[in-house]
Amino acid sequence: MDGVIVVDKPSGWTSHDVVNKVRRIAKERSIGHLGTLDPLATGVLPLIVGRATRLARFFTSNEKRYDAEVQLGVETDSYDRDGEVTRTAPSFEIHRRQLEEALDSFKGVLMQTPPPVSAKKVGGVPAYKLARKKIAVELKPVEITVFSLDLLEFDGTIARLVVHCTAGTYVRSIAYDLGRKLGCGAMLHSLRRLASGDFTLEHAYTLERLQQLASENDLQSALLPAAQLLPHFPAESVDSLTASQIRQGRDFRLSPFRQRAESRYVKAVGEDGELVAIGEAKLPHLYHPVLVF
Repeated sequence: MDGVIVVDKPSGWTSHDVVNKVRRIAKERSIGHLGTLDPLATGVLPLIVGRATRLARFFTSNEKRYDAEVQLGVETDSYDRDGEVTRTAPSFEIHRRQLEEALDSFKGVLMQTPPPVSAKKVGGVPAYKLARKKIAVELKPVEITVFSLDLLEFDGTIARLVVHCTAGTYVRSIAYDLGRKLGCGAMLHSLRRLASGDFTLEHAYTLERLQQLASENDLQSALLPAAQLLPHFPAESVDSLTASQIRQGRDFRLSPFRQRAESRYVKAVGEDGELVAIGEAKLPHLYHPVLVF
């Protein structure tokens, strides 16, 4: 079990809850996640399993896509419906065009302040722990990019949005800041992650389905093997002798006659289709194994 299992996370579960559940289902301790989801949220939660956990450092550029519902007219301390209400607008009237114009200001490269109830650390302590103790925190804005922010539906109170953004973006903060811009306040009512990097809902399994597969001794069918991960790294087949040498830490050469996408790294894949190593370019067509399976 070396690869990624994509879970369709249920609402009300923390990402750590899901990791622990899948550890029990798979009977595998070495499992981690590639980016958390808030308890409120559902959808794509990639879990990296077994020896593949060592690949986690290569998942650096991890764009996200979300389907979000924002409720206008109410604010909470967590910026979503799980928090305590801090402000309500007794009456307001927002038109679709007004909302779309406001949304335009949240597209592109922005400096975003994370919610006070978040995993961002203040002096080494997660902000949400301080918030629970009613300790005021001041979080520094961070740079994010919102590639697109599309309004799908709006009934005057609930706005349904599709968000494409960089990792580290808080859709809760977008909701809160949008409410402030409109003057009526807003909170995140629901959130479903449609994609995390290359992983989408098409790859995702519910926890119930994973449990069923495990009972049928077929959990392997839910696994995306290590050799299929990091598709932006060119995959190069190596023979058994070269694979053995790579596993001894030796540099390896690849054919100069084969065209491959420019990349700092390549995946060396054995004759059995299994990942042998991640190689880093030293010279043209010469690679050093920086991670060996």
